[in-house]
Amino acid sequence: MTRFLLVVPPLVGHVNPLVGVAGELARRGHPVAWAGHADQIHRFAGRDVTVFDCPMPAGGLVRPPELTGPAAFRFLWEEFFVPLADLMAPGIEAAIDAFRPDVVLGDQHAVAGALIAERKGIPYVTSATTSAELIDPLAGMPKVAAWLGELLGGLRARIGDPAGTADPRFSPYGVIAFTGRELLGDAPLPWERTHLVGPAIAPRADRSDFPWDELDPGRPTVLVSLGTANADAGGRFLAEAVTALDGLGDAVQGVVVDPGHTLSAVPPGVLVRAHVPQLDLLARADAVVCHAGHNTVCESLWHGLPLVLAPIRDDQPIVAQQVVDAGAGVRVRFNRVNAARLATAVETVLDSAGGHRAAAEAIGRSFRAAGGHVTAAGHLERIAAQHAPAPAPVPATH
Repeated sequence: MTRFLLVVPPLVGHVNPLVGVAGELARRGHPVAWAGHADQIHRFAGRDVTVFDCPMPAGGLVRPPELTGPAAFRFLWEEFFVPLADLMAPGIEAAIDAFRPDVVLGDQHAVAGALIAERKGIPYVTSATTSAELIDPLAGMPKVAAWLGELLGGLRARIGDPAGTADPRFSPYGVIAFTGRELLGDAPLPWERTHLVGPAIAPRADRSDFPWDELDPGRPTVLVSLGTANADAGGRFLAEAVTALDGLGDAVQGVVVDPGHTLSAVPPGVLVRAHVPQLDLLARADAVVCHAGHNTVCESLWHGLPLVLAPIRDDQPIVAQQVVDAGAGVRVRFNRVNAARLATAVETVLDSAGGHRAAAEAIGRSFRAAGGHVTAAGHLERIAAQHAPAPAPVPATH
């Protein structure tokens, strides 16, 4: 038995991939606990899991909608991820002292987990929920890379081991990356201990009350979602998407996710919901329109669904380009696309002659072969075994 502590930020796309991993580890008999936002973790992982609650930034992740590019990246780290690490540090330390884990599995952007595990001499593994970080997105921005290095160095001095040198986003013990080579392309991995396991598709404790009887089985279903962290920026885009789907008439069945309740007038032929059971819905969908969030992209491709991608910021432009390069989708401009262009893009990916569906299905087959949460659990068991402390010597008997 190995005791695993999972450390996650309060971001749905970072929690969901580990729900299946935690369940698989528990199924194999390993004690598992979480450190993070207790209410959110219980919502997705179930009420019976062990969670050590950590303080979270007031108001969550909120950014000016117009903030994009390097400015958005700097804001994300300076105003959210680093303050988050400072806030979470006492809770993580308390969790380690109480639960006494053998291995810490820390999200790539909840770096307090890595830094505190390093200081306490506990093996730790990185959970990478986006493929963008695996191809060094700052390679062409050396000044931004140096700035981030200084920011992380200051954080290590406050909560970690000042003598440590490892980048807390990439554990020297191993990186579990929820993506696959077919999406990454030929880009080299950060180092040899990066394990590509594909998306973790496992049952979730989803309580969405979705009107399944309103779906028309005779029409292709198109899901439109901008994720849970983009409600501030998505109003105009979602309105254009509703108009596009309505304009396509009986050719499609549109389902639009609007967590911010930005849509007021909705035509009767389009379903609009604040939340949807995404995995269940993807199993019945034919195409997806999204912001190129890595979680949504990989779950869609796992189901063999072609994509229309409208990246907003952060890793999304990189992920969108990976999908386009793989032939599994088309890209539109988030801030400029109109209903007519969106409708054309949807028709393009639904048209079998374009090859987008075939490419998505090929990626989906490779993702399923990678093993997802089952393979991830196996890697974690092997890493734990490799770094387990030597058994105490047995006293000689006379």
